[in-house]
Amino acid sequence: MTVLRTGVPFGAPQKTQDDLVRPAWLNTILKGDCVAALEKLPSRSVDLVFADPPYNLQLGGDLHRPDQSRVDACDDAWDQFDSFEAYDAFTRAWLLAVRRVLKKDGSIWVIGSYHNIFRVGAILQDLGFWILNDVVWVKSNPMPNFRGKRLTNAHETMIWAAPSKDARYTFNYDALKAFNDDLQMRSDWHLPLCTGAERLKDGGGQKVHPTQKPEALLYRVLTASSKPDDIVLDPFFGTGTTGAVARKLGRNFVGVEREQAYIDAATARIAAVEPASGACLDMQKGKRAEPRIPFGSLLEAGLLQPGATLTCSKGRHKAIVRADGSLASADHTGSIHKVGALVQGADACNGWTFWHIEEDGTRAPIDALRQIIRSRLRP
Repeated sequence: MTVLRTGVPFGAPQKTQDDLVRPAWLNTILKGDCVAALEKLPSRSVDLVFADPPYNLQLGGDLHRPDQSRVDACDDAWDQFDSFEAYDAFTRAWLLAVRRVLKKDGSIWVIGSYHNIFRVGAILQDLGFWILNDVVWVKSNPMPNFRGKRLTNAHETMIWAAPSKDARYTFNYDALKAFNDDLQMRSDWHLPLCTGAERLKDGGGQKVHPTQKPEALLYRVLTASSKPDDIVLDPFFGTGTTGAVARKLGRNFVGVEREQAYIDAATARIAAVEPASGACLDMQKGKRAEPRIPFGSLLEAGLLQPGATLTCSKGRHKAIVRADGSLASADHTGSIHKVGALVQGADACNGWTFWHIEEDGTRAPIDALRQIIRSRLRP
């Protein structure tokens, strides 16, 4: 049984063998300051971080609508800093704490507005993170600029970064493309603010948290950059949007939050989520995600024999398969790719699709034989 530190259980009432080997902090909310709380986690223990830190909005006085009603803006103490220097020190401290627990092939998303995101981005780079993208969340229903002295702030920016330039971070390109009607996912995401039934309210009908993010935003982040059963850290957990979406998508979470009211709201919210499981969590994968199969494996598996003849799709070019997995065609020898390029006078060639094997009067690309081996490797 996985249990929140607040005492609310998630899952079945009895522990499974899988639960017994999982860390006690998994799928919990750690109460306290994020820097101190993250010391409880082992180094390189989380796969993905989504951070929604204080924006340091620097609001000067109350905001009012044209009808003089007061705007419920973010004026909480946790969003107030004495200076930019103080905010930078805070940012550096939590990013260092996050960097320690993030796996070397993990990644981090940080969301912010014009008030803070440029400072955060510079510090990310100073600490050695490698920025992958900046994603603009374009709000379809932004709050108006009630003072009429600036443009309506209709977007927020997310920075997506890896721990280093060489990190082999998760990016579910093919899944996102399928998600987006077979179009590449762009870096401008048009999503509404958190409103309606999704917005958590207290007993008096007031917003529980002033900056609750929409679940749609986290759904896309987690779909893009995590896998089922990954561990997602949110060091500014708030009312638990990250945890709710992680549970929904079959990911694990760990959150850090210092305000008990937010912890209570997040606990109840996550407990109500019905998690997905099984085959529905499988993600679309392209050929780049499949295991590499060398051409010589076809010989080892007996799918081709030394001396077999390969042709192009029209039968114009022929090559003999040699025992070491190379091809010979007239004066040309080498790999399936090299010989395929040479016989065409081309700079490059995909030998798997160029070369064909003929059987019963029909030609099929040797890539079909590669797929037979790949199917044997699948569980």
